[in-house]
Amino acid sequence: YFLDPLVSEAKIHPPSSVFATVSGYLPNGIHAVEAMLAAASIGGIWSATSPDFGINGVLDRFSQIQPKLIFSVEAVIYNGKRHNHLEKLQSVVKGLPDLKKVVVIPYVSSRESIDISRIPNSVFLEDFLGTGKGDQAPQLEFEQLPFSHPLFIMYSSGTTGAPKCMVHSAGGTLIQHLKEHILHGNMSSNDVIIYYTTTGWMMWNWLVSALAVGASVVLYDGSPLVPSPNVLWDLVDRLGITILGTGAKWLAVLEEKNLKPCETHNLQTLHTILSTGSPLKPQSYEYVYKHIKSSVLLGSISGGTDIVSCFMGHNVTIPVYKGEIQARNLAMAVEAWNEQGEPVWGESGELVCTKPMPCQPTHFWNDENGNKYRKAYFSRFSGVWAHGDYCKINPQTGGIIMLGRSDGTLNPSGVRFGSSEIYNIVEAFEEVSDSLCVPQYNKHGEERVVLFLKMGTNHEFRPNLVKRIREAIRVALSARHVPSLILETGGIPYTINGKKVEVAVKQVIAGKEVAKRDIFSNPETLDLYRNIPELQDF
Repeated sequence: YFLDPLVSEAKIHPPSSVFATVSGYLPNGIHAVEAMLAAASIGGIWSATSPDFGINGVLDRFSQIQPKLIFSVEAVIYNGKRHNHLEKLQSVVKGLPDLKKVVVIPYVSSRESIDISRIPNSVFLEDFLGTGKGDQAPQLEFEQLPFSHPLFIMYSSGTTGAPKCMVHSAGGTLIQHLKEHILHGNMSSNDVIIYYTTTGWMMWNWLVSALAVGASVVLYDGSPLVPSPNVLWDLVDRLGITILGTGAKWLAVLEEKNLKPCETHNLQTLHTILSTGSPLKPQSYEYVYKHIKSSVLLGSISGGTDIVSCFMGHNVTIPVYKGEIQARNLAMAVEAWNEQGEPVWGESGELVCTKPMPCQPTHFWNDENGNKYRKAYFSRFSGVWAHGDYCKINPQTGGIIMLGRSDGTLNPSGVRFGSSEIYNIVEAFEEVSDSLCVPQYNKHGEERVVLFLKMGTNHEFRPNLVKRIREAIRVALSARHVPSLILETGGIPYTINGKKVEVAVKQVIAGKEVAKRDIFSNPETLDLYRNIPELQDF
């Protein structure tokens, strides 16, 4: 029922404006899925961000693509609290002069209590849908378009500048997602999948593609820890969920809270748990198989918004090894390369893909000559996609260990390693709740590694803990991996999508400003890293 009004009100029916964009400033709910599918059905391009993004964060993205139509809500509920949305929406609309229509969806309140009079060209969803009915409604047709026709515009994080606008094709996205769902995950029309995600994270696009398999999709909006930390496990039992996806951080939080779902829930239908967003810690593998369900497939999957899918991930036909992603995905020519552009096994290297992929962006929006595109992926190694991640491929198992972003790679005394190598050791200490490992440079270009620890509840930062951590890193890795400084911090910055942001902290300790604070779920933590006395004499 979204299709007719999209055609008549927004006037985006092909071929007259085949590349018109439709945006969602929406929570993860049925309206987002309906609007996306409706736009795609007539050749529109869908681009979304979640309501937890601030005004600047939204305009940094949407102002580049100038959507013709935007769907939004009047308020959301998170952690049991109501967050009004109309003032933010009003400011966003002011910054988007090409908008023809703003469709407001009553999400928390009734229509009668919502005032949209201050938002130009706004209309309630019910009235918008009404324009697609009656004699004046246009004939409904599903537009047949080329394989490479744009479907989604996705965005880079924007931590170091304006977000890149990555255009993904309908055919490339769908064939890639079906490969991952069906061939890698053995998904069928009998499955029920939930993925804890927002509309602004690529996992939402990945999740919705399960509809093409015929699977049932569960959409969850809100905190995964409210009204109780067991809320997602409650849903598994209530709805018969078979596949549950989440961020690696959530599993770590459950372990920290000493939750044991295997003792409190049935979980009979659950056969797969997927994790992404950050590397899954080795101890999280043990936690899942010991305290959640011993017979599940625990799939750590990794890719990115750049390919709106995965380079590597779960595989129902091979074993799971603790701390490793199971395998490189089918038709993904992934290798780890050293500085000389040579493939390496069993040692850390740059994640590259040596052959084209149907899921790579067709282009960047507003990048007519393709310079930004080539710089983003093909400047590191000529003609070869360098993803910007650091990894290690196990020659015995074929499994992959993700070691962090390349721009966060540590290289003290000529030893190059990823921050995740440190995290895997440090966060096994029960006293440590979270950690952050970053490089610091002096005026001579010399580098030292600084490790920040966020202490767990009822634990104190003590010299003996620092000594034990140093020794553990030395034994597990080498003496040259041991950080020069280990300091306590009150908080670790994360993006809204749950990713630890080392690059921003590296900027702050170097005395630089972080301009795009709207992308952080806890931007106040950045200020904890300013003018730290121990860092001033390097």
